[in-house]
Amino acid sequence: MRRRIAVFSDTHGNLSALQAMYQDSIKQHADEYWFVGDLLMPGPSVGAMWDIFQKMKPTVIVRGNWDDLVVRGARGMMDMERPSHIYFARLAQYVAEHTSSAVIDEIASWPLHVTKRVGALNFGISHNLPWLNMGQALFPTQETANFDKLFNIAGETVDVAIYAHVHHELLRYASDERVILNPGAVGEPFNHWQPLQRDLRAHYLMLEVDAIGLAETSFRHISYDREQEKKLAEKSDVPYKDLYQKMMITGRAYTHDDELLTAYNDKFNYADDYQKYAKKINS
Repeated sequence: MRRRIAVFSDTHGNLSALQAMYQDSIKQHADEYWFVGDLLMPGPSVGAMWDIFQKMKPTVIVRGNWDDLVVRGARGMMDMERPSHIYFARLAQYVAEHTSSAVIDEIASWPLHVTKRVGALNFGISHNLPWLNMGQALFPTQETANFDKLFNIAGETVDVAIYAHVHHELLRYASDERVILNPGAVGEPFNHWQPLQRDLRAHYLMLEVDAIGLAETSFRHISYDREQEKKLAEKSDVPYKDLYQKMMITGRAYTHDDELLTAYNDKFNYADDYQKYAKKINS
């Protein structure tokens, strides 16, 4: 018994990165795919991203915090209290305008946590903590006690925990030496240490599981054409396209830069756009 599993997450609408990762996984003879959350936004390619995702037919899917933002925003449920909320809302409006309500409903149905047995091992998969897909409790530099919470699953013993969210690939141990894995980010790898931050290739994890256990744990970094991704944004009507193109150069997100987002929100009237959209769909 051998299963080769491509574990990926945090694609964030980056079509060029997802295409490269998918092609590499085929060359690596992936038998199945596990998706650990955050499929869309802020990238421009909604329909094409969904098409590739359907081709992959992931056998495990969990819902990330940006997936929740897509659903809330697309359904007109986002508030305008902070510049970042307007950012999420306007991007989710763009998603809704470029896909069907059935896709939004499907994303809303994804679970927060899945357990999956492969061979002798039971895997627990969640975007962040099993009951919470946001926050910084599992940032790689946090204490081990935080990571132990990944195994607090009622009724089941988990041998290997897999999470995403922090955009850092990781292999570490819980306090009882169970294994914790993070595949890193396909669309937005991140590291505060600049020499490591320069590696903006698409990051994902290839696992091979046999009858004994983990036969292979391979963190893969796949090159792709970032200029091509910038051109896709330029040709689209995606909001904040300048920021997305800038991210293709720096690798840094601007999600919580209130001053910068306020300037964009005011210049393009994004809050008014979203309020009109929300009023229309909820009337």
